[in-house]
This record gives sequence, C-alpha cells and structure tokens, in this order.
Amino acid sequence: MAVGITCVKVIVFVCNLLFALTGVLILTVGAIVQTTYNHYSNFVGDNIWSAPIILIIVGAVVFVIGFLGCCGAIKENSCMILTFSILIVIIFLMEIGIGIAGYIKHGELEGILSKEFNKTLEHYSERPEYQDAWKLIQTELDCCGIKGPNDWQQVFNNSTLPESCCSEIPTNETCTKVHAHPKGCSDKLLSLLNENVAILAAVATAVALVQLLTIVFACCLYRSFSRNYETV
Repeated sequence: MAVGITCVKVIVFVCNLLFALTGVLILTVGAIVQTTYNHYSNFVGDNIWSAPIILIIVGAVVFVIGFLGCCGAIKENSCMILTFSILIVIIFLMEIGIGIAGYIKHGELEGILSKEFNKTLEHYSERPEYQDAWKLIQTELDCCGIKGPNDWQQVFNNSTLPESCCSEIPTNETCTKVHAHPKGCSDKLLSLLNENVAILAAVATAVALVQLLTIVFACCLYRSFSRNYETV
C-alpha cells in the first residue's frame, strides 16, 4: 500500500512539475506574441489583441498552482492536494472557456481585420501613428494597401503611393503601382495570424493533456492520503 502511494506521489509530483512548466510555456508564448506583433496592434481589434495578455496572466497562475501541487505532493498534505485539485479544475474549465471564445473570435478575425484596416486608412492623413503603422506593416510583410495598391486612391488623389509599398524604386521616380507590391496587407496579416493560431492550438492541446493527467493523479493521491489518515 505504501509503495502504491509513493508511486502515485511521484507521478503527481512529476505531473505538477510538468503543469508548472506548461504555465511557463503559456506565459512565454503570450510574451513572445505580445512583443513580436505589438506593432500590428493598430490593425487588430482590442478584443483580439488582449489574447496575449490573457495568456501571460493564465501562465503565471498555472505556474503558481503547479508549484502548490508540488509542495502538496512532497509534504503529503491532503488539504494542499485538495486545494490544488479544485484550482486546477477551475483553471482547466476557464481554459476551455477561453478556447471556445478564441475559436469564435477566430471566425470573426477576417471581418475584424477588414474593419480596423479601413479605419486606419480612412484616418491615415491625420493620425501619425497610423502612418507609422502602415509604413511598418508594408515594409515587413511586402504588401501594399488593404487588398492591393488601388486602396491608396482614397488617400492620394494622384497615382503616387507610400514609399513603403515599393521595395525598389528607380532613381528620380516615386512609388507607383508599376513598382508596388501586388498583394494587400490584410490577407498577409490574416495568413500570419492563422499560422500562429495553429501553433497556439497545438500548444493548448499538449497543455490540456498534461492538465487532465494531473487532475486524475491528484485526485488519486488525495484519496490515498485520506484513507491513510482514516486508518491511522
């Protein structure tokens, strides 16, 4: 019986350690997304851009709970294990809720991007931050306009385009459709975000499996500790 409890305790400790590490992973992913794509925030709605911040917070909470579970397993403290089990179930349910909300928002992503892109282009002339944002995205993604160079006609009356629309401009010439990137920035950014969503989905699946195992073994360990105390 003691050997069985020891085995479960070791397994729970390992699962908790993995759980804590998944917290670090979630936090890291959130921080990377926040820092790497922060300059595209003008083209993404506030609701979408809050996702990295939520990941950072959830990651930190998961790490703390995982640490609590490790302590409970080492000290054979049934109260700590029970508290940990309840907290991890709550976190797991919250993550499912966040996942569902994220899936719904992902379906609306193209519409959100279209709305934000149109807003920044409409107020391009009077908002310096929008000018900087457009310069950056067109330079980094090799794109021009929302769907293509023609979108700039609503901003510039002549055929001139922002220099960021062209990677190479002949000497003494301005950027025009002849030299501009043919693809729009909306589709390019959407493709980039979809790639990152696929990575996040893979990470979330791995984290969910670890958390499920941790919940099962934590409950087993709690029952074992409780029976031992009753026997004593």
